[in-house]
Formats: sequence, C-alpha cells, structure tokens
Amino acid sequence: MTEDNYDENDELRIGVYICHCGSNIASVVTPSEVVDYASTLPGVVIAKEHRYMCSDPGQSLIQGDIKAYGLNRIVVGACSVAMHEPTFRACISEAGLNPFMFEMANIREHASWVHSHEKDQAIVKAKDIVAAAVAKVSHVKPLQMFQVPVTKRALVIGGGIAGISAALDLADMEVETYLVERSPTIGGKMAQLDKTFPTMDCSICIEAPKMVDVGKNKNIKLLTYSEVKEVNGYIGNFNVTVERKPRYVLLDRCTGCGLCSEVCPISVPNDFEEGLGPRKAIYVPMAQSVPSTYTIDMDACIECYKCVEACGPLEAINFAEKPEIIELEIGTIIVATGYDTWDPSEIEEYGFGVYQNVTTMMEIERLHCAGGPTVGEFMRPSDRTTPKTLGLIQCVGSRDKRYNEYCSGFCCMYTIKNALLLKWLYPEIDITIFRIDIRAPGKTYEEFSERARQAGIHFVQGRPAEIREDPITKNLT
Repeated sequence: MTEDNYDENDELRIGVYICHCGSNIASVVTPSEVVDYASTLPGVVIAKEHRYMCSDPGQSLIQGDIKAYGLNRIVVGACSVAMHEPTFRACISEAGLNPFMFEMANIREHASWVHSHEKDQAIVKAKDIVAAAVAKVSHVKPLQMFQVPVTKRALVIGGGIAGISAALDLADMEVETYLVERSPTIGGKMAQLDKTFPTMDCSICIEAPKMVDVGKNKNIKLLTYSEVKEVNGYIGNFNVTVERKPRYVLLDRCTGCGLCSEVCPISVPNDFEEGLGPRKAIYVPMAQSVPSTYTIDMDACIECYKCVEACGPLEAINFAEKPEIIELEIGTIIVATGYDTWDPSEIEEYGFGVYQNVTTMMEIERLHCAGGPTVGEFMRPSDRTTPKTLGLIQCVGSRDKRYNEYCSGFCCMYTIKNALLLKWLYPEIDITIFRIDIRAPGKTYEEFSERARQAGIHFVQGRPAEIREDPITKNLT
C-alpha cells in the first residue's frame, strides 16, 4: 500500500508479530498467550511469534505474510522504537507497504524488564500495549518523506558551557551561528566553579579560552544581555524575535578600563558571587567576562553621571539607550538554557536565610575559590573565621516528596568535590557529609567517592531533622 493506492475504506488487514527477544521477553511474558490475545483484536488477520523478529528470518516472515495475506498494517511487539523501528519500517517497505503503516509495541522495556518479578501483571500489561498499538495502527495513513530546504543559520539559546561548545562546533562547520545569552556575559554556572570533578581541573581555565574563541569567531554573532521573545515557522525555517536589553554602555566604544566602576558610589550584592560580595551599579560580572563591556544596573543606579565623567572622550555611556528588537531567520535551534539552583529556604527546619552560617554549596564554592569574594580564604559568614567543623547535607530539596522527588544525579559528586578541596586546603577542618546514599553515575565517580573517605571525610547515613543555632557563638548543631 502506497499513498497513491490508499483508500481509507479498505478493509483493515493487520498483522501482529510478537518477538521473544531471546529470553528478554519470553522469560517473563508468554509470547503465545499474547499472540492468542492479539488474534482476537479487531482488524487483526494474522498473529505470530518468533524468537528474534529483527533477524533476517523474522523479517522474511513479515514480508511473506504481507504478500500472502494482503496485510496493510503491521504491529511488532518487541523492544524500543529507538532500537528497531527503522529496521521494521525498511522491512515492510521492501514488501511494498508504506513504511508508516507500522507501529511498534514496546513489551520489553515497558513490560518484561520492569515487571520481571510480576509475571502475571507483565502479561496483562503486554496485552494492553499490543492492543493500544493495534488501535493506533488502525488509524494511520501512508506518508511520504520529502526534503525541506534548511536555512544555513543556527541559533543557540544559552551561553553556558553547553551553548558555548555547540556554537563553536557549528562555527567550525562554517554555519553562521547566533548565540543568545540573557546575562551580560557568557560562561554560565561553570564560570562560578573553582574545580571540576572528578579530575579537579581548573574550571575557568577550561572555559575562558572557549569564551574568548566565541567572542572572536567570525561565524558567531554574540547576543548577550538578550532574550528570545518569540519563535515562529517550521523545521528548517524559523523566524525568531530576540530582544537585546540596553546595557547603557556601548559595545563598540567601551574598552573595559573600569574607571566608571571605580567612581560609582553605589554598591549592591554581587549575583555572580552569590551575594557574598559587593559590586557596583556599573559592573562586569567577572574578570573573564565576554564581552568585557560594562553594564549599568538601572535598578541600583542613582544617575549621578559620575561614570559619564570618568568615561570622558570615549563617550561609551548612553543613558538614552533603548531595547532593540532583532528579527532572525534561523534553520536550526539548540536550547542550552542550563539550570538554576534550588532555594533551600523552603525547608524551614534547616534555617537557610535565618542562620548566617547555613549556606548553599554554590556559596561554599565561591568562598574557597581564589577568584571569589574572599580571594580563596574559606570563612564563616558570621565572624569571618575558618570553621573547625563543617557539615554538608545531601539531597536538600531532592528525593523528597515535599519538594522534588527526583535525584539530581549531580549533588553527591559536587559535594564530595568541595569536601575534598576544603580538606586539602584546611586539613584541620572536621568534615562530615550527611547522605541518604551516594549515587555515582559517571566514570571514575566511585573512585572519586573513595578518595574522600581516604582523605578522612566522614559519611553519615541519614538526613538531619533540624539545624539549631547558638545565638551567641552562631555555632550550629
């Protein structure tokens, strides 16, 4: 059946084929029982089983039945569509059937594997999955693939390490690329990190050269302090509206000398330093910022114009600057918008935001980083002294039905990394990690965890119920 000879009034003639997948399916789900059930479904003309449907004999069985029984739709109960859907589409296409007159019923990942100890329930579920596939394939129509012209221009949304890497890869392929970042600089969260785990490499040493490459690459148009407002169009041909927010400092005139910031009388908490240090109302987020152009925070600025005087003949500051709307024609879009850290103040029993010495892991990161607000000196926020003991609590806000039930897959190794760094810098600090269990999902992560134990870091299984503060010493228990 092809698109040319398709008639929606034709009789449904569906073939159902159940795969054993060796013992992956057959050891839990009885294929013959599913075959018998499938035979009773509306429109099913033939139902069979085979040890390996994806094998040449299995595919030949399907092709032979298409011709012998005049089948016009096929259902295969086997593994994931990601594994063998292209295989079976090609199989039925060779037999003269449109490749889209096919449906995969995943009875391996969705039935036998997840219910290996519940065989009765697995069979019931497998039957339901096959029935759903038969119902769906009853309504499919033959389709034809065709090529769509693609605009050779890409948009990457997000200027963290993922967006930077994607933009550079596209640029290396001579694809004109727009990199949109809502902050005044690219770099993202990685720029805030001191080291990366498990290799303990310098984070900014890895990222800064890539940031510079982005700024200089002729194939990359960098749109910082900008946001995507609207996307229209279709695959290969998108119309994207980007709003570039006013910096009030001109990109083509600012030299990054910093004189404007020196004379600015206003200081506010520095977002890049997690609020642990100050920045001026006219600022660059960090020394390695790309672009290195300053930005005026109009929520903090009092418009005293001292920065204008300091800038002098360069005339790089323009308080009359307005938002700019940029229309782009884009062929492909990569979304690399990253993540944000969870606000632990929701867990009142831990006292974050109430007790000065209860901090987040990102705040600890900035405190021991040589480029941080304390120039690498780790100290308590309350009295600026080095703590003698340090408790690190895992799974705050995750693996918790009250907040987020999932595991981030990140915080175990991230906590261990910071614990190891602090232990190396301050061997006298007694460090304890409170954990539910340690999840080490990456290569050498288990060894990384073992290094922490060998370094004398303590692990306590359990989630602290409450944190209390001594009002005089500010010590925590």
